[in-house]
Amino acid sequence: DAIKDMQRNWIGKSIGAEIDFKFENSNDNIRVFTTRIDTIFGVTFMVIAPESNYTDQLTTPDQRIEVEKYVVAAKNRSERDRISNVKQVSGVFTGSYVMHPFTDQKIPVWIADYVLAGYGTGAVMAVPSGDQRDFDFGKKYQLPIVQIIDQQNITETEADSTKNGKMVNSSFLNGLTPIQAIPKGIEAIVEKGI
Repeated sequence: DAIKDMQRNWIGKSIGAEIDFKFENSNDNIRVFTTRIDTIFGVTFMVIAPESNYTDQLTTPDQRIEVEKYVVAAKNRSERDRISNVKQVSGVFTGSYVMHPFTDQKIPVWIADYVLAGYGTGAVMAVPSGDQRDFDFGKKYQLPIVQIIDQQNITETEADSTKNGKMVNSSFLNGLTPIQAIPKGIEAIVEKGI
């Protein structure tokens, strides 16, 4: 029983926060789960799973054909294949944007098969400076990559997931270590009601 309790409580358990990103043209939002709220100012795009409930809602008429083709192709691949194929990222733009919860900047919403609907909320706030898949995706589709930790060593081919250093380009989190920025970020999203 003790082992079962341990497994129930810890295997696959992640501690973090959920945060809402409001749609550009409505009061609806995408909720994402993150263990790294300290990286919120490094978000330059959003990625949703092909089978996400948001897919239909966010796909604009001019992107519909391309999105439908991509979704069909993604559904023909196994989840294992989708998450294990780290060398080759692919995606399609929905045509829609969500608003950054602190800067009000427009963030493009993409569909990518490396995001799974059954994992978390099926949506990822992409931080290409610190996550290799987001980095590869951002590079491929020429999306911005913002350094958010002063000791990050981002190269032409690699992100840097370091948690050492101080936050930069991060508004009210600037000067804090990532460990200090996490509770401060959570406090801010609670305060904003998002």
